[in-house]
Amino acid sequence: MCGICGVMHFSGERVEPGTLRAMTDAISHRGPDGEGVYVGGPIGLGHRRLAIIDLSEAGAQPMHSADGRYSITYNGEVYNFKELRRELEELGCRFKSTSDTEVVLAAYAIWGKACVKRFNGMFALGIWDARKQALFLARDRYGIKPLYYAFFGDTFLFGSEQKAILAHPKARRTLDPKALLEYFTFQNIFTDRTLLENIKTLGAGCTAAVSPAGGRHLVPERYWDYDFSEPETPLREAEYVEELTMLLERAVNRQMVSDVEVGAYLSGGIDSGSISALAARSNPYIKSFTCGFDLHSSTGLEAGFDERERAELMSYLFKTEHYEMVLKAGDMERCLPKLAYHLEEPRIGQSYPNYYIAQLASKFVKVILGGSGGDELFGGYPWRYYRAVGCSDFEDYIDKYYVFWQRLIPNRLIQQVFAPIWGDVSDVWTRDIFRDVFGERKLAPCTPEQFVNNSLYFEAKTFLHGLLLVEDKLSMAHSLESRVPFLDNDLVDFAMHLPVNTKLGNLSQVVRINENEASSKTNKYYQKTRDGKLILRKVAQQYVPDDISTGLKQGFSAPDASWFRGESIKFVGDRLIKNDARIYQFLDRSSVRSLVMEHLSGKENRRLLIWSLLNVDEWIGQYLQ
Repeated sequence: MCGICGVMHFSGERVEPGTLRAMTDAISHRGPDGEGVYVGGPIGLGHRRLAIIDLSEAGAQPMHSADGRYSITYNGEVYNFKELRRELEELGCRFKSTSDTEVVLAAYAIWGKACVKRFNGMFALGIWDARKQALFLARDRYGIKPLYYAFFGDTFLFGSEQKAILAHPKARRTLDPKALLEYFTFQNIFTDRTLLENIKTLGAGCTAAVSPAGGRHLVPERYWDYDFSEPETPLREAEYVEELTMLLERAVNRQMVSDVEVGAYLSGGIDSGSISALAARSNPYIKSFTCGFDLHSSTGLEAGFDERERAELMSYLFKTEHYEMVLKAGDMERCLPKLAYHLEEPRIGQSYPNYYIAQLASKFVKVILGGSGGDELFGGYPWRYYRAVGCSDFEDYIDKYYVFWQRLIPNRLIQQVFAPIWGDVSDVWTRDIFRDVFGERKLAPCTPEQFVNNSLYFEAKTFLHGLLLVEDKLSMAHSLESRVPFLDNDLVDFAMHLPVNTKLGNLSQVVRINENEASSKTNKYYQKTRDGKLILRKVAQQYVPDDISTGLKQGFSAPDASWFRGESIKFVGDRLIKNDARIYQFLDRSSVRSLVMEHLSGKENRRLLIWSLLNVDEWIGQYLQ
């Protein structure tokens, strides 16, 4: 796990090593164990190392092939590298280190760009071919590892974080207003945009090639995509349970490979609980970490947001060395400047608890296992999927699901809120952005199962991707490598083709729930639609207590709706009501304040909007001014 960056001059100008070092210094938190730069005329590669596998200098980067043709800067872990190494040795390759980096480099030399299809793991990389004078970029299937790029004049830049790109003297800091509109619609960015104009993300499951001869041009090429669909010949449930058990155990064992200590996040749910249980089998007294919340001033549903008691029970059963922390109202305020700096731009959810729990874990281990992906693969948010299963056709499905995913500012208020910059964004149709996530994926016939699979596809492409970006940035802020066993290739391939009825309950019954009742988020609807992850619950029964394997879904979220109206109300008021916040350069002050006041007065729950406004306001101060 590391930080990578690179520079290419289309003019043929030699890259300055000092510029590369400034770029690597900007992401030094990603790799405190070493640094390296390589300059080959118009190309420069930079690297910051977090040593996890092969701690010796033989694993240092940028790394070069024996013949000097290829040079790599690589971030990630390819967990099947030992199997690939044996295959490459049979083809005549010889290795000097025990690192997966050398295997990845040799795989590219032998198999070219198709090598990424063989990798089971998480990665972002750049490989320079000195003979062809071409740069190859790639990102893992799911986007666990980020990769950004930008063109500024005749210079191409890339990096694990935007900070590396911004450290180059040619980089410019200009807001992308269309990305801002996209974010304040979905609390996420579905396209390749970032909040900074010119800086883009290379898509998950994509590769790209850039060369001085090719000019200012990059066309991502997709080598993998999700494919949620019903199997032609379903198996018996017992067979699915047996197969999933084997795949989950193998995935955790694969991701335990490390030359440093591995720990595990342990919430009160089945995802992290199952992973921790399996990790503890191969690593007795593994360290586990839980984040809880002080609930003295919490009300309503938020009064049950703390999961420490269940986590402590599982720690007792698994015999882990357990550590926990408790967040209080005001902790968000304290960490907001650092969080906004490391996050670079806000994404899904209220992410500051992730910052604190990563900080805690990093004091004890360098690698952490987490439960991300379990919900998106196995149907963990049924109350969301059920809203769209009764649609008449695909476009009707898009309309209904799009309305639900307007998480911050609904369409009817967009023009009003964005009045100061409406001329820059009036041609943006966020429904089209939503629809474009599916590409050519228009499946027929339109059955309830089909619509659920569409929703699983959508959320894996967008919601999960946002969560993974947050997890990467906030763990690496503390030089901590975060691994996600649920995103093992074999496990994902299996989960995508499970029948929907192994994940959710009786669709025909839920479809008949009154639509108005669903849209109002009543408690009755919520209780009827919390039956997700059925098959994963059956597997988890082998590892966690029954009341946890059958318990209701609980997200990792602080009780901010209560805190924003209570102990943090002065902070919110000072930042968004009383003062001329920086964000009002781009958003209408009166409209935004009205929305915020609806929350503070108890009329509406706009905790996500308030969090997003605070975060973007802080981001503007750090990245634009």
